[in-house]
Amino acid sequence: MFNVNDIKNGMTICYEGNIYQVVEFQHVKPGKGSAFVKTKLKNLRTMTTQEITFNAGIKLEKANVQKKALSYLYNSGDTYVFMDNDTYEQLELNKSLLEDYIKFLKEGLVVEIVSYEGEVIGINLPEKISYKVIETEQAVKGNTTSGAMKDAKIETGYTVKVPLFIAEGEEIIITTSDGKYSSRA
Repeated sequence: MFNVNDIKNGMTICYEGNIYQVVEFQHVKPGKGSAFVKTKLKNLRTMTTQEITFNAGIKLEKANVQKKALSYLYNSGDTYVFMDNDTYEQLELNKSLLEDYIKFLKEGLVVEIVSYEGEVIGINLPEKISYKVIETEQAVKGNTTSGAMKDAKIETGYTVKVPLFIAEGEEIIITTSDGKYSSRA
């Protein structure tokens, strides 16, 4: 248990039976009435974000979330298989839990599996990942408008907008938070 006044970004808390990660918070002291804390919390089970206001001084329960690095191996239908590189134990996760991340999963990629009391509640991807471009259009000569982009399909099947100079077979880096091209690898 901790005081809501000690809340920090990135902290995980239990509230009304759900596990939340603090996205942002603000202490508010109005002229009249008591102080309160406005928070934006991300539900780690449903991945939805909601705003909750707490009165100052109340106690919240800290969620003890475990994080473990595992390598992605393969998928078989709706089941995605990860392996612990130390113990070689395999963990199977359902597609529904990984919905937003599937487009970034490639063989051998090390991800962070997040669990709470033995229940896997999600994964964290590296901030930037390198991928091979497997399909893209040829740049049209003379089409040099600044910032011109074209579609490129990467090895996972995901399509991303890239600058015109990127060719098939090249390695590019994609930022996983927004799914956009970052740079050449």
